Amino acid sequence: MSLTAADVAEIMRLVEQSGFDELTLEIDGMKLSLRRGASAESSVGGAGQVLAAAVPILPVAQTSAISSASAPRSVESKAPADPSVHEVTSPLLGTFYRAPKPGAPPFVEVGAQVDEETVVAIIEVMKLMNTVRAGVRGTVAEILLGDGALAEYGETLLRVRKSG
Repeated sequence: MSLTAADVAEIMRLVEQSGFDELTLEIDGMKLSLRRGASAESSVGGAGQVLAAAVPILPVAQTSAISSASAPRSVESKAPADPSVHEVTSPLLGTFYRAPKPGAPPFVEVGAQVDEETVVAIIEVMKLMNTVRAGVRGTVAEILLGDGALAEYGETLLRVRKSG
């Protein structure tokens, strides 16, 4: 797998909108490092090849996940005081979608019954769609992000009131 210029531009857009200061991505021997506020050079390539870029740079951690060592921006939502409420969080930094495709009905609405395997959303990262599952049996109590919003790693996407 190789990264296209469009892929790199999308990664840079996502990082710019996030609270991350650095991001490093390694795919099949190619490494892309981005650093916010750094000098205008990045390392892209394998075998020590270095290419210059006229944009700020950030590092990326894994092929399809953001390293938990990177510090995301502080998330505005507070932890629920009620232990019977489960927060479904974003497993990745990416774009949050409530439906499988534009114009389709959302996966879930407030009041919908879900179980551990129910798909409640998708997070798009570099044109890859990653499903987000409820993780618990219960009723959707609140949806915190709008369709198409940028979701930070670990950010609460929705809350489910546990049943039983």
